[in-house]
Amino acid sequence: MHVIIIMGSPSDRGFASQITEALDALDIPWVVRISSAHKTPRALLDMLAVYEAEPGPHVYVTVAGRSNALSGMVDAAVAAPVIACPPPSEAFGGADVYSSLRVPSGVAPAVVLDPKNAALLAAKMLGLAEPEIAARVRGLQADQVERLAAADREGR
Repeated sequence: MHVIIIMGSPSDRGFASQITEALDALDIPWVVRISSAHKTPRALLDMLAVYEAEPGPHVYVTVAGRSNALSGMVDAAVAAPVIACPPPSEAFGGADVYSSLRVPSGVAPAVVLDPKNAALLAAKMLGLAEPEIAARVRGLQADQVERLAAADREGR
């Protein structure tokens, strides 16, 4: 498995699907799981132990809002990279994002707010170990360059 997406609740599924669509476009395997640092901590730790025992590179993407303990807990429990991608929220004037940004020392999940960009960062991380993935990332970047160049030519 390459990318393990862990949602804090089933209500995060629509947001997480944007991550899986972007991973599909880069032909990167993924799995989506549901677990909560607050409500199911033992189950979360047991799940992580299974993934950490699997060979090969992998990246975790956590999708949780409100009081986002999920991202920090996952990061503290694993050696693989963790990307926190909290869904947008109107609650607390959007200030609940701070729970994804302010984590204790020794805990370092990356925070990426856009789900497609979270998938891209996961691809770049995996690309460090797998040249085929790095080549697909470079292809995506080349497509972006060409799309913008074409728009510029049309705009003249």
